[in-house]
Amino acid sequence: MAVSTDLKEYHNLVGGELRGATGGALTDSIDPSTGKVWARVPKSSKEDAVAAIEAAQHAFPAWKALSAGERAACLRDAAEVIASNGGELAALETQDNGWVIRETTYGLIPVLQQVWLDAAAKATEANRGQTVPMSPTTLGYTLREPYGVVVGITPWNAPLFTFAIKAAYALAAGNTVVIKPSEQAAVSSLHLGKLLKDVFPEGVLNVICGPGSQIGDTLVEHPAVSKVSLTGSGGTASSIAKATAGKPKPLILELGGKSANILFEDANIEKAVEAISTHSIFTGNSGQLCVGSSRLLVHRSIIDQVADGVKNYLANPDLKKFGPTMDPSTTTGPIANKSQFETIKSYIQLGLDEGAELVYGGRSGGAELISDRSDLADGYWIEPTLLKTESNELRVCQEEIFGPVAVMIPFDTEEEAIALANGTEFGLAAGVWTTDLSRAHRMISALDSGNVWVNTYARVGTDLPFGGVKSSGFGTDSIEDYSREKACVIEL
Repeated sequence: MAVSTDLKEYHNLVGGELRGATGGALTDSIDPSTGKVWARVPKSSKEDAVAAIEAAQHAFPAWKALSAGERAACLRDAAEVIASNGGELAALETQDNGWVIRETTYGLIPVLQQVWLDAAAKATEANRGQTVPMSPTTLGYTLREPYGVVVGITPWNAPLFTFAIKAAYALAAGNTVVIKPSEQAAVSSLHLGKLLKDVFPEGVLNVICGPGSQIGDTLVEHPAVSKVSLTGSGGTASSIAKATAGKPKPLILELGGKSANILFEDANIEKAVEAISTHSIFTGNSGQLCVGSSRLLVHRSIIDQVADGVKNYLANPDLKKFGPTMDPSTTTGPIANKSQFETIKSYIQLGLDEGAELVYGGRSGGAELISDRSDLADGYWIEPTLLKTESNELRVCQEEIFGPVAVMIPFDTEEEAIALANGTEFGLAAGVWTTDLSRAHRMISALDSGNVWVNTYARVGTDLPFGGVKSSGFGTDSIEDYSREKACVIEL
C-alpha cells in the first residue's frame, strides 16, 4: 500500500517526554471508513516498555506522598483539558476507529470529563481506612494504600473511555500509570497523553503504543508493575494470566459478552425496539461494544411485532444512515479494522449455514452500502443484521461476534428465558423488559450477569460498578479496586 510521507506521526509519553519508538519503528493507522492510512503511531519495543515502567516507578513515591487534595487538583485540570480539546479528541477517535462524530462529540467527551471529575471527587476516599476496636487495650485499624505502578491495557473499540476509567481512578488512589492502547486505534490516546503531559508530574502518567506480541509480556511481567487492568478479549486475558502465573499479581479483567435482552409479553414494545435499534447493538460504532445485546430473547407471542419493529427502524434512512463518519447526520459507522470486518462477515455466513433465518441485513462493503460515495468504497462497512433461530446452541448464539449482529430466539416461559439467558459462558450484561415489578426482581436475582438493566439498556454511571462474571471477567475499574487494604494493630 502506497503511503504518503506527510502523514502525521504521534508519539509515546514516557517520563514526561514525547518520544517515538526505539529505532523509529512505526505502525500505520487506518481510517476504517475509507480503508486508507491516515496517521502513524509508534511500534514500541520491549526497551520502550521498560522505560515507561521505570518512569512510573521513579515517579511513584512522590505522587503517593501528595495529599489527596493535591492529586485531585491534577485530575480536575485533566478534566478541563479534555473539555477544552473535546472537539479535537472526538474527531481523532472517530477517524481512528469509526465511531461516528455525533456520538463521540455529544456522548463520549462529556462522559470522559465526568470520569476525571468523579475520580477527583473520590480521591479522599481512596486511602481512607476504618478503626476496629479489638479490646480495651488493643486498637485495630486499616489503611488503604496504592499498589504502585498500574498498567492499563485498552481496546480498539473505545480507547478514550477505557483510558479514562483506568488512568483516572488509579491516579486518584495514588498509583502511577502506564496506558497501552491497541495499536489498531491508538491515535486519540497518544494525543490525550500529549495534552496531559504538563498536567501531571513527570512519569506519573505514561502512554505507550506497540503490538501486544512485542511489549505485552514485558508490561505485565515486569517486577515493578503491581497491578494490571485489561479491557479486551478472553484470549488476551489468558495470555496475561499465563505471563503473570510465576509471580501472581492482582488483575482487573473486563472481557467479552453474549448479552441477552429479554422481552416479556407485557413489555413496552415500542420503547424496547427503540433501545435495541439505537443503543444496544446497532449503534454508532456498529455494535462493537462489550455489552451489546447480541441475543434478543423474545416471548413467542410478540416476536413478530418485535422483528417487524426492528426491521422498520433499521430500514428507515432518517434513523439509520451510513456515510462519512465526520458528518453529524451519519448514525452508523464502519467496523474498526479489517480483521474484525472479515470476522463479522464470516459469522453472518456461519449463522446462515447453521440454519438461522435472515430477518434483516447481511450486506457488507462500502461499494454495496454507500454506492454514492466512491471515497468510502474500500471502508469496512457492515449492515446491521438480525438473525432468528429456535436454538441457543448455534455458534452465533454462543460466541462473541462483536459487531452489529443480533440473534433473535423465542421463549415461552420465564424459566425458559432464564435458562437461555444464562446458557453461555459469558456474564457481562442483560436487559429485562417487563411491567411486572415482581418478575423484574426475580429476573435480576436469577441472571448470571454483572449488570442487569430493567426497561432500559446499557445505562452505566460513575457511581455504579461495572464488571462481569464467568468468562466476562472480574474486578472493576473503580477507585476501590486501585487501592489495597493493610491491617494494623496497636497494643496500648
